[in-house]
Amino acid sequence: MEIENIFGNLPTLETERLLLRKITFEDVEDMYYYGSNEEVSKYVTWETHKTLSDTKEFVEFVLNQYENKNVSPWGIECKENGKFIGTIDFVSWQLKHNVAEIGYVISQDYWGKGIATEAASEVIKFGFNNMELVRIQARCFVENRGSERVMEKTGMSFEGIIRKGMFVKGEHQDLKIYSILREEFSSIYKTKIENENNF
Repeated sequence: MEIENIFGNLPTLETERLLLRKITFEDVEDMYYYGSNEEVSKYVTWETHKTLSDTKEFVEFVLNQYENKNVSPWGIECKENGKFIGTIDFVSWQLKHNVAEIGYVISQDYWGKGIATEAASEVIKFGFNNMELVRIQARCFVENRGSERVMEKTGMSFEGIIRKGMFVKGEHQDLKIYSILREEFSSIYKTKIENENNF
């Protein structure tokens, strides 16, 4: 499995309410809307966007990642209104070990609606079905209960706390780590299909 085989032309993924697709310059204003919100940036590694130029700089970086066929993020579009409301990606992919880590950020307007869980579940499915992964993990600051709930709702298991596991925004942060294995995902997905067929 080669990175360019997957990310050379990032595929669009679709769920009931969302399109996960390539980010474009047309998304800059929507991204700035949530990227400039200090509540949104509170528990992520990047700084709050102060100006539209900060957002444009990030989009340029993403477009460069697409161009060079590197691991790169999906933009999250709400199908109902066409709004760009966040990003989700594999923040790391260890090909040798068939292990990857996901990360996500969602506009505060869409918190508490299951949007992040819906997007993460689709990306996890893609990882196991298309990237030959055996393990997918996610980490969050210990205070980030919202992100933790997403991990739990996608079927991930809590593994522990990485003490001072990341230096972010001037201090070392303790991180909670969750994971899901291929066989666990297969069992969850099989049960879901069976339940849907029973209706």
